[in-house]
Amino acid sequence: MAATCGEQIHREVQDYYGKELQKTEDLKTNACITSSKPVPKAVRDALERVHEEVVAKYYGCGLVVPECLASCWILDLGSGSGRDCYLLSQLVGEQGHVTGIDMTEGQVEVAKKHIAYHMEKFGYQKPNVEFLQGYMEKLGDAGLADNSYDIVISNCVINLAPDKRAVLQEAYRVLKPGGEMYFSDVYASQCLSETTLKHRVLWGECLAGALYWKDLYHIADEVGFSPPCLVTASPISIGDKELESIVGNCRFVSATFRLFKVPGSSRAGPGQVTYNGGIVGHERELVFDANFTFKKGEVVDVDAEMAAILRSSRFAEKFLIQPGAAPQGCSCKGVKEKICDPFQLLEQLAALRPACCPGGSCGPSC
Repeated sequence: MAATCGEQIHREVQDYYGKELQKTEDLKTNACITSSKPVPKAVRDALERVHEEVVAKYYGCGLVVPECLASCWILDLGSGSGRDCYLLSQLVGEQGHVTGIDMTEGQVEVAKKHIAYHMEKFGYQKPNVEFLQGYMEKLGDAGLADNSYDIVISNCVINLAPDKRAVLQEAYRVLKPGGEMYFSDVYASQCLSETTLKHRVLWGECLAGALYWKDLYHIADEVGFSPPCLVTASPISIGDKELESIVGNCRFVSATFRLFKVPGSSRAGPGQVTYNGGIVGHERELVFDANFTFKKGEVVDVDAEMAAILRSSRFAEKFLIQPGAAPQGCSCKGVKEKICDPFQLLEQLAALRPACCPGGSCGPSC
């Protein structure tokens, strides 16, 4: 989009989230409020300690809480009222750090005014959170340096950015080698019509800016990330007849992906990996994504990409990684066994667990 069009979208989204939306119930679709799967007790307890105003102003989809967070430095893109930041503040601990950045002044103000409350609640001597007003396409303007974060998260906001490639490029830049981008967002089953793309409410509702899901794989590759790892997917319902008529037969899904900044030195072919356990909340089993589940003590064949991810990331010390033969079904290109399409995953989850997951979720599956 042209810069002028992008600026207009920014202004309209700021107005929608800063002025029109006063609470979650004001949303017209469930794209931004899809329910989460049952979460670990540590996360539930952490959520209960977040201030009620921060929670009330939260418009993300599900929970974006990756594993193995102790002492990590995390950046939250589109942090809004700061709910996820305050949750993660507890999980990274006092030695970790969480930065939230959002373009909407009102949301940032809500987040900032509760810093002292939360630090006292958590028993921290000094704040391990900060909130910045700025654009996720221009993190340098906010003073965020290269190679400075272990993890970048985003909760249903990249769809609000006119330039998705710039968002991923900036996330890649600020991540340390081996770092991860773990994010939920809204994806479309096809390219969107011009009418949808120009609809103000559909932008605010996270639909008009949704990527065609295949485009995520192309952009990630161009930026330098490893191929996206699809974690889970859940359906989005609109529930507004007028908006339904505008989007036509296009379907939408909320999905969680993880991307890694894998150094070239870590790429060394397929491998056999054994999970050693030790990750809090995942001591016996780590569901890494929709294609790989690692049980403690069990040898698993992985493709070259997954071997490189585990070898270079914060997960390295939790695994024994050895050279191995390439397993079957480990390439998205032409191999049906590995799921890359969130709509395909959605169908499989619905078929396997019709009663377990009646609602949506951007977190790992039930």
